[in-house]
Amino acid sequence: MSDRTGAMFDPVQLRTFLAVAQTLSFTQAAHRLGLRQSTVSQHVRKLEDAAGRRLFARDTHAVDLTEDGEAMLGFARTILEANERAAGFFTGTRLRGRLRFGASEDFVLTRMPEVLEEFRRDHPEVDLELTVELSGTLHELLAAGRLDLVLAKRRPGPARGRAEAPTGRLVWRDRLVWVGTDRLRLDARRPVPLVVFPPPAVTRARALEALERQGRDWRIACTSGSLNGLIAATRAGLGVMAHSLGMIPPGLGRVPSRAGLPDLGGVDFVLLHGERDGAARGPADALADAILAGGDRLQLP
Repeated sequence: MSDRTGAMFDPVQLRTFLAVAQTLSFTQAAHRLGLRQSTVSQHVRKLEDAAGRRLFARDTHAVDLTEDGEAMLGFARTILEANERAAGFFTGTRLRGRLRFGASEDFVLTRMPEVLEEFRRDHPEVDLELTVELSGTLHELLAAGRLDLVLAKRRPGPARGRAEAPTGRLVWRDRLVWVGTDRLRLDARRPVPLVVFPPPAVTRARALEALERQGRDWRIACTSGSLNGLIAATRAGLGVMAHSLGMIPPGLGRVPSRAGLPDLGGVDFVLLHGERDGAARGPADALADAILAGGDRLQLP
């Protein structure tokens, strides 16, 4: 093995590494970055050579970060952020204007505030207008031209419906699962008690569709437009709710398979841009890049 003392890490390779780490898919990382899958593999291989460590454990079915890969996540993000700040300082470019950003309720408990704080520090002359709403509502607001950038859930695969027309950039792909408190006991002879967002929530629609396909009776035990409200109701044992696997709130856990609840399938977390012209384009692109670089912080440990 060659001497790697003072090794330099290529920012292009680091961005590719982050994309693979967040999507756990070379194919999805290639789609996000607009590269060939072979190019993504080449970038990762060169970064592993520079580090002298394996960053991913991969086979024909799955991609997972190694322990060294987990360590590289923090280093990669720090290097790229420093790179951006240096480039902005020496080019003299300062973003200005108002950015209307919408984030789904799912990010209430994550480290999203850290990402926004860093964006504010790097771009102090951008006025950020934050809207926290249901994913379905955010898609509608974006289509109506009332938001410039949205981070929200969407069904995997091609966009469905007019309000979800933009292709978007995949931040990560996750699974929807049933969550509840371990004190709750489900009776197969009685309707499943559900804790849900109001329409047009993605998780609500998926839960009802899955139960209807299974032929299982259900009832709405609690409805709230606030994620904190849903968490409180679920912790109190009022019912179960559909939630993304990577963001299960503290105090709740997956409902065991023996309960017989139907599979809820996958969900994509995507960044969607509004109208690309105008003063908000630069700030929207900069915040999108910051979210993609720090996407691993938007999941709960």
